[in-house]
Amino acid sequence: MNLPAHIAGLGMASGLPWKPLHLAIGMFDGVHLGHRTVVEAAVQAAREGGGLSGVLTFNPHPSAIFNPEKHTRLIMDPSSKAHLLQRLGIDVVITEPFTREFARIEAGKFLPAVKEALPGLAAVYVGEDWRFGAGRRGDVAQLVAEARKMGMSVFSASPVNLDGQQVSSTRIRGFLENGDVASANGLLGSPYFAEGAVEAGKRLGHRIGYPTLNLPWTAEFWPRFGVYAVRVSGPESLRPLFGVANFGLRPTVESSSRPLLETHLLGNCPFTTGDSIHVEWLQFLRPEMKFSSVDELRLQIAIDVRHAEKFFEV
Repeated sequence: MNLPAHIAGLGMASGLPWKPLHLAIGMFDGVHLGHRTVVEAAVQAAREGGGLSGVLTFNPHPSAIFNPEKHTRLIMDPSSKAHLLQRLGIDVVITEPFTREFARIEAGKFLPAVKEALPGLAAVYVGEDWRFGAGRRGDVAQLVAEARKMGMSVFSASPVNLDGQQVSSTRIRGFLENGDVASANGLLGSPYFAEGAVEAGKRLGHRIGYPTLNLPWTAEFWPRFGVYAVRVSGPESLRPLFGVANFGLRPTVESSSRPLLETHLLGNCPFTTGDSIHVEWLQFLRPEMKFSSVDELRLQIAIDVRHAEKFFEV
């Protein structure tokens, strides 16, 4: 068959070692506990069989194409998702652009096209409710039938339930919107995080005694604006450090349309502008507020620091 250009994007296969490829397929937004049953099955099978583990995921969310005014905002940007998947043991992450052309692929042609682009494909791993192909007409039963024709296997994982409800990206978004980051972390299986390079700020924090590490926010989905207890790490040689962070629009000192994550470490800060940091959100402390003066802001930050110290027991 002639390989469609959008599937040919998977042609990075030419750079992969020639080993059986165990490929998990899905959006995997948030890489939560349910996603991890799929991903970990691929990793384990690849290790046991001397193969490669991979993930085929998509960006943007399909709703951005079909319902742009009310599309689902992704919890994670593609880079953060790839980093987390790699930490779970995945060897290669392939992010396929989701376009109208891609969405028109008939269900019966999807797996053959992926196999042509990734000749080492040996097994596919999905959630049991995963749908694919034009009109989302393909289901796991069809995937199994197509895979059998090509001598491949299919693993489908059942949904994971926690607290009597199915773990889902929708539930996680709901918790984060309400500032309940602790409950979101329980569904995610690891702390919600932001990562990137520290940017230079206006140094107001330095002037009032609470210097901050500033990260611009690039994710589509924004958690509740407010103050959080966080854990910060950098290069693997540095131990994680505790901090207190404000995520929001900074209404006391400026009028902004894009949020910023400003983190004040509770101890000495080894990071500077340009350093890459990883910030894990552990506990919501209070909503973002507008203060009448910088002095009032400074007094509140002192209270926030004490609350964070109490949380971390430092």
